[in-house]
Amino acid sequence: MNADRVRVVASPIVFGLAAVALWQVIVVVFQIKPFVVPSPLSIGDQFVSRLDVIWLASLGTASNALVGLVVGTVVGTLWALLAAAWRPLDEVTAPLITALAVIPIVALAPVFYAMFGASVETGRQIVASVAVFIPVYFNVLRGLRQVKPIHRDLMRAYAASARQMSRHVTLPGALPFFFTGLRIASSLAVISALVAEYFGGPVSGLGKAITSAVSSSNYALAWAFVLGAILTGLVFYCAVYALEALVMSRFRH
Repeated sequence: MNADRVRVVASPIVFGLAAVALWQVIVVVFQIKPFVVPSPLSIGDQFVSRLDVIWLASLGTASNALVGLVVGTVVGTLWALLAAAWRPLDEVTAPLITALAVIPIVALAPVFYAMFGASVETGRQIVASVAVFIPVYFNVLRGLRQVKPIHRDLMRAYAASARQMSRHVTLPGALPFFFTGLRIASSLAVISALVAEYFGGPVSGLGKAITSAVSSSNYALAWAFVLGAILTGLVFYCAVYALEALVMSRFRH
């Protein structure tokens, strides 16, 4: 590993550790109450001592986020493909998709719980799917329309079929846009699944765990669950980033 890579990796780690140390000093020096913000040491202590509970809550949120990520990505990609191939479909559905993009999660979650029941995870998974659908759809659609006319004309000059044009020009050009949308969606899937847990459904997941810890005035534990949510989001983001690196490297070769 060369010096540049070491610097890229080490810089955010050093900055993060310095920020946590400053946080600890501020809490101790100014004697900040735990209900305002707990110290990093107390949060870390709760995280280690309740790791099994945090792990189970993280799995609950992650499973709903994963279902939402897969479903939202598939539907968003297919719909973008149809909209790119048939422009009237895009023109008809654009207002509906735009309206869907601005509907708050806090409004969707109770509606889905009423529709599918509060004893199942379906409502949370649909909320995550909707949140994922939006960035994937818009990014894929934009990527599919980024092909320059000169490239299409060149493929036609070589008598390329529509399938060959899609495989060698359109889809490779849309891949970076697809993964941009997927990276955004990976974080949104976790956030939306967690937020949906605040408004009903089964007693599982990080959202419910955070509210339970706060209601019992265990603020350090609540922040430990928040740390679990951060780590869950990072796992999703890093997994998508690794998938992107793998796929793009294969296309380059």
